[in-house]
Amino acid sequence: MLIDTRAKVGVFSIALGAYLPQFPSLEGEFRTQYASFLAQMPGTVDVVDGGLVTTKELAMAAGEAFRAADVDLVICQLLTYATSYNLLPAVRDLDVPVVLVNLQKLRAPDYEHTDTATWLGELYACGAVGEMVADLERAGKRHAVITGVQEGGDPEAWAQIEDWCRAAQVRRRFRSLNLAQIGRPYPGMMDLYIDETNLYHRMGLYTKQFDWERLWAIADDVTDEAAIRAKAEEILATFDIEGGATVETVWEMARYVVAFEAWVREERLGFVASHYDGYAQGKAGILDSMLIPAFSMLIKQGVACAVEGDIKVAMAMGILKTIAGTGQLSEMYSIDFDEDICIIGHSGSGDADISAEKPTMRIVPVFHGKTGGGYLTQFYPHLGPVTYLAITQDADGHFAFVVAEGVNEPGPIFTFGDTNMRTRFSCGARAFCDRWSEAGPTHHMAAASGRHIDTILKVAKIFDVPVTIVTR
Repeated sequence: MLIDTRAKVGVFSIALGAYLPQFPSLEGEFRTQYASFLAQMPGTVDVVDGGLVTTKELAMAAGEAFRAADVDLVICQLLTYATSYNLLPAVRDLDVPVVLVNLQKLRAPDYEHTDTATWLGELYACGAVGEMVADLERAGKRHAVITGVQEGGDPEAWAQIEDWCRAAQVRRRFRSLNLAQIGRPYPGMMDLYIDETNLYHRMGLYTKQFDWERLWAIADDVTDEAAIRAKAEEILATFDIEGGATVETVWEMARYVVAFEAWVREERLGFVASHYDGYAQGKAGILDSMLIPAFSMLIKQGVACAVEGDIKVAMAMGILKTIAGTGQLSEMYSIDFDEDICIIGHSGSGDADISAEKPTMRIVPVFHGKTGGGYLTQFYPHLGPVTYLAITQDADGHFAFVVAEGVNEPGPIFTFGDTNMRTRFSCGARAFCDRWSEAGPTHHMAAASGRHIDTILKVAKIFDVPVTIVTR
């Protein structure tokens, strides 16, 4: 990743303070369980430790720590029964989901030899969860529950916790990084138009505006020949270039990629949405001709770069790249009615990580529907499960997700230089096109290898946006 971010997750445990003087062994038991829980938290996030909370005052202290850290998610370990005041003061002033983790220590009771302290410390689960959810609902807080067991490990429960941490990472990237808009959306694609102030208020993502004149000169001061040569070799390792190529062939392209990487770091960019509609002459023509592979190299390093100035699909690409490791811009291309297959893809920059074979690069005299000509890149997405995510808005500017899962199948694809894939949906191609379109997703979406709707639902809960599931 060119710019790395780590989610901040507030973690604390709760138990009823009245139990501790009654059963002195419980405090040590609870602290041991909580320490074990903290030790198992994914190393991909920064944990903000709220401690063992047994009173309202301790809950308030945990809340102060969480607010100071601007946590992206709160995870609460329920150790035994606890009253709501152990929870609510810690989360009252936060606008993030609260995940209640209800892990019983032992798999099953030894009924004849269990005393009250053992029951409360090692076997009490479930009882407080309903109380916590009821009060989170009344407080208007988003929430989720994970129930499981500690004894013997619980891969299913910990997979859900890791999933939540991946979802929290999306919020951190949106809040920590910026989106670069270069130029403006493709003229007339009104589904792509967006209010950047509304975007910041609702999704926490700040937009930096750039003119193309500034970008034409971006590589003028790049003189480090060793860095340029290394980048040229990386480009050759990433792409098969039609007609063959050498370091010298892609030298100028590599110089611009080095410059773009420095720009990404300086401006702290995680997303780029660009469109050029000038005369493509002189410096403009040089840069315009190589933007597609240059931005593809940025996507490979985690920066979501979308063509046609589409901010919303850049966001979708960034979400999928964060939670799934791949994020490919796509749109509906065609339907093969004989095979009941949707052909889905897009021209322009792409994600090498989604390609099952080495991507290709070729020079074309004309970019269809756009100014100039230059390098096209074609990626060859994996076969197997695939997830699509579109981000759209309603009439009041609220954002919404549209998602679907399908399967990429082998067979012929278009070979004119655009990335495309053959996706089969469980509902059939005809019904998918109807249902997907009826959800109003805009004409772009992002694609990722694998099945990720469950994680996307967690991302949606973190951002408090609705989700339309078209098909699984």
